[in-house]
Amino acid sequence: MVTAVPTLKAEQHCWDAGAEIVVGIDEVGRGAWAGPVTVAALQVPRSPRLYKVRDSKMLSPAQREQLYERIVAWAPAFGVGHASHAECDELGMTAALRLAAFRALDVLADRGCDPDRILLDGKHDYLGDAARVETIVKGDATSLAIAAASVVAKVTRDRLMADAAEHYPAFGFESNVGYPAPVHQAALAAFGPTSIHRRSWIFMDGLPWFRRGPDQASLF
Repeated sequence: MVTAVPTLKAEQHCWDAGAEIVVGIDEVGRGAWAGPVTVAALQVPRSPRLYKVRDSKMLSPAQREQLYERIVAWAPAFGVGHASHAECDELGMTAALRLAAFRALDVLADRGCDPDRILLDGKHDYLGDAARVETIVKGDATSLAIAAASVVAKVTRDRLMADAAEHYPAFGFESNVGYPAPVHQAALAAFGPTSIHRRSWIFMDGLPWFRRGPDQASLF
């Protein structure tokens, strides 16, 4: 399989149109059963170009870790925001993504970065900022800014879930990072949800003990 190579084509179009600061945004954790949803916002420089960046899903954990250090040294500014498992439950995923993205943009603002143009992976502008946002389907595979943001978001969230794995060793969070892998599902069936599980997700309906007795999270 030939992996797509992200380019600066979309970014260059923005620069040619007069934008000074172009930022790529990508998220990770949308489909997880536990942990936060994480959004990275990253300003891409006009030069020099950073090579070997790919959509984070196309890279091994070791490759992502190596690229992370190169990306954060290369980017003029970047920010990461999270919406917690509880906020995902309370707000729903679209609003949780928006909250995490605004938190990432707030970090950029604190670092003196106010984007003129935002390249957002996907087809839905969950930021609700039509004046600045350009959505790009499969943007993490084609836009260097979005691909770099995808790596930053993935590495940041994976590290958080690895830390959580120390508290919930039966769930294998260090490898499945909260997604429904067999070890994760088996632990849920045996022990119930941890304190970082998304309680409103539909998988909870399949757990026969869920509506019995006290909150099972207190066991962890």
